[in-house]
Amino acid sequence: MKKSIFFKVFGGYVILLLLLAVVFLLFSFSTIKRHYLDTMARELENIGRTLDARIFDYLDRDRLPDLEAFLQEHGKKIGARLTVIDPDGVVKADSEQDPAAMEGHRFRPEISEALAGRVGRSLRYSSTLKAQMLYIALPLDRGGRVEGALRLSLFVRDIDVLLKAIRKDIGQAVGIIIVLSIVAAFIFSRSLTRPMRELIRASRQVAAGDFAARVRVRSSDEWKDLAVSFNAMTAEVKTLFDDLRKRKEELDNIMASMEEGLLVLDRTGKIMLANRSAKGIIGQEALEGKHFWEVVRMTPFVNLMRRVREGRESMTEEVLFGEKNILCRAAFLPAQDGVVVTLDDITEMQNLARMKKDLVLNVSHELRTPLTAIKGYAETLEDLADDRTRSYVETIIRHADRLIRIVEDLISLATLEEKGVAFEVEEVALKEIAENVIRIFEPRVKEKNLDLRLEAAADLPPVDGDPFRLEQMLVNLIDNAVKYTEKGGVRVGLKKESGGVAIEVVDSGIGIPEEEQGRVFERFYVVDKSRSRKAGGTGLGLSIVKHIVLLHGGRIELKSTPGVGSTFRVFLPSGASLSP
Repeated sequence: MKKSIFFKVFGGYVILLLLLAVVFLLFSFSTIKRHYLDTMARELENIGRTLDARIFDYLDRDRLPDLEAFLQEHGKKIGARLTVIDPDGVVKADSEQDPAAMEGHRFRPEISEALAGRVGRSLRYSSTLKAQMLYIALPLDRGGRVEGALRLSLFVRDIDVLLKAIRKDIGQAVGIIIVLSIVAAFIFSRSLTRPMRELIRASRQVAAGDFAARVRVRSSDEWKDLAVSFNAMTAEVKTLFDDLRKRKEELDNIMASMEEGLLVLDRTGKIMLANRSAKGIIGQEALEGKHFWEVVRMTPFVNLMRRVREGRESMTEEVLFGEKNILCRAAFLPAQDGVVVTLDDITEMQNLARMKKDLVLNVSHELRTPLTAIKGYAETLEDLADDRTRSYVETIIRHADRLIRIVEDLISLATLEEKGVAFEVEEVALKEIAENVIRIFEPRVKEKNLDLRLEAAADLPPVDGDPFRLEQMLVNLIDNAVKYTEKGGVRVGLKKESGGVAIEVVDSGIGIPEEEQGRVFERFYVVDKSRSRKAGGTGLGLSIVKHIVLLHGGRIELKSTPGVGSTFRVFLPSGASLSP
């Protein structure tokens, strides 16, 4: 059973008061008794000293009957028993007993002390009177010589009767004090715990969602400070809660309006959160609380979740949900040890992309034949043209060549982007391919008075790939470098690196501005459109290069400074397999 703090505090005070009362009564009674005995002993000692002279007078005249009468008379007056003992311990006179019938007192402790010249004191049971007695023995000293002892004794029962009366009075006083103290403890405990009960009441209201709860404390002590702090904290919590609720509503609205599906998984793979789009893509309404493998049984999706959790990194993969092509982007959440997944239905986009690709490919194939015919007839006309019409024919041929190159590049790019395209994979010596490509550009280099050289490492390892595509990649890179370089030269470097081969094509051409470097691999994007048109560029060469590098599992980087030149760096892993 739960005990309240009030009963703990009040009970503690009551127990402490009772213990103090018991200790007080025990020690007070023993102290009073000891003090009373000490007082009685001093009084008896003082009385005894007043009787010395008379006792010596009776002893000197050997008037023992008169001495007994004297002792009896004074014993009645003071309520004590008086006994005179000689130095040998023989009782000479007693106020209550016949000395002849009494045994020797030489070895009684108080008598031994008195005969030794000191005041003796003893509290013991008297075998003669059959009761507990207080004995005080005084030496009968005359001229420095102890001639006997005077013993005065009182019944302890008389002291006990007095102490009993005192004990009763003290007990009543202690009882009254205890009752008053308990009442005071009750009032104090209630006043101490009242603010606490107020805090508990307000805390329960806050826990139930009532942030308007306030604590009102009338005291001006620490409880007041605590109440003020609690009220301030409640107000702050209400503000934060309102802000959090507002943000949650905004987040819910955002999630509800998202076209992409959203799933949040905990560390066990259980779905904690799912928006409406995710439910529509998966085809189930009740997703929260279920494990993702219960509702999504596609093996690629399950493997994606496993890789993300093991690698603790973001990954993207296309997964077929029935007839829907879904782009799944999964990211690891370190704080929750979970995973957040977005599901993007790219079925329509892929259909449009496929239609666009098919259109480009079909149009390119359709354009190739008439363009070839136009060029052929133009070349025939060139032989027959006179000086006035020759420039027109040359313009036709030049533009026909440019259109043919664009068509061929479009066909090549469409082929590279086509999934499942077969490539001739074999062990390729890049140095031989580079030498063949450089020989192709030697006439153009001499015409522009440029320096074109190849620097190949001796320990260059072969790479696995398509030799035609790798040659096409080098042709486009070198063609691009020669095309935009007017002085200086072009250097082609081949060197071995950890895990593969690095290819560098460095020119001293016009360079590429930093803000445009990220777009040079896009289709039809050219930095200097007038120069590209004059040089016959199509804007597709670098896009083709990028696709060839990616298909070989490599990567391409660009570093360029306007007016200084550009460096295209390609890394191809040795032993890499193509992934079309």
